[in-house]
Amino acid sequence: MLSALLVLLGFFAGVLGALTGIGGGILLSPILALHFAIPIRQAIGTSLVAVITTSAASSSVHLQRHTTDIRLGMTLELATSLGAAVTAYLVGYFNRNVLEGVFAGFLLYSSVIILVRRGKVKDEEALPEQNQKNRETIIPPYEPRRYPLGMAASLLAGGLSGLLGIGGGPIKVPVMFIFMNVPLMVATATSNFMIGVTAAASAIVYYRRGDILVEIAAPLAVGVFLGSLLGARLAPRIQTKYVVYLLVAIMLYLAGHLFVHLFAGGSAA
Repeated sequence: MLSALLVLLGFFAGVLGALTGIGGGILLSPILALHFAIPIRQAIGTSLVAVITTSAASSSVHLQRHTTDIRLGMTLELATSLGAAVTAYLVGYFNRNVLEGVFAGFLLYSSVIILVRRGKVKDEEALPEQNQKNRETIIPPYEPRRYPLGMAASLLAGGLSGLLGIGGGPIKVPVMFIFMNVPLMVATATSNFMIGVTAAASAIVYYRRGDILVEIAAPLAVGVFLGSLLGARLAPRIQTKYVVYLLVAIMLYLAGHLFVHLFAGGSAA
C-alpha cells in the first residue's frame, strides 16, 4: 500500500516538475518529512533521486524537440554542480529546525517567482500552440546574455539543491528567461536538462552518508519517471497556468505547515 502511494505521489510530482521545469523535489522533500515521518535530511536526500529521474525522463522528450540549449546548460552547470557538491557536504552540520525554516522560506520565495513568471509570459505562450497541428516547436531567434549573472545564479541554485534536495529550477528558469534573454520554453527545457546533473552531484554525498532511503526512493522514481514523460509531452499542448496555480497552492500549504511545526517547537520529522 505504501509503495502504491509513493508511486502516485511521484507521478504527480513528475508531471508538475516536467511542466514547470522545477524538478518536483520542492514538493517531495517537505511531503516526505511532514506526512511520511521521514527525518528532513533523509527526505532531502531521497527526493534528489526523484529530481534525477525527472531530468532523465523529460530531457529525452525536450532533446527530441530541439528545445534544449545544451551549450548554455553545460556552461551554467559548471557553477551549479560546484554549489550542489559543497552544500551537500555542509548540510550535515545544519540544525534540523534551521533546515526546515530555510525550506519553508524557499517555498514562499518559489511561489512568488512562479506566479510572477506566469504573469509575464501569457501572451508568448500562444506561439507554440499555433504550431501544434504540425507537431513542430518553433523557437524565436535569441542570443543568451549576461553569462556572469547566469553563472552566479546557477551557483546559488546548486547550493540550494544540495541543501534542500531540489533541482534549482525555481531560480534558473526565471533568471534565464528574464535576465539572459532565453525564451521560456527553452529555459524550462534547459532547466530540466541541468537539474539531473545538479542533483547527482549532491546525491552522491547523501548516499555515502546514508541519507537516501532506497525503499522510499525506488517507488518514487517509478512514479516520477512516468509522470515526467507525460508532463514533458503535454507541456506544448496544454495551457499550464492552472497546473502552476495548483503547484503554488501546494507549496504555500507545505510552507505554512512547516512554519506551524517550527513555531510550535516541534519538528517535521
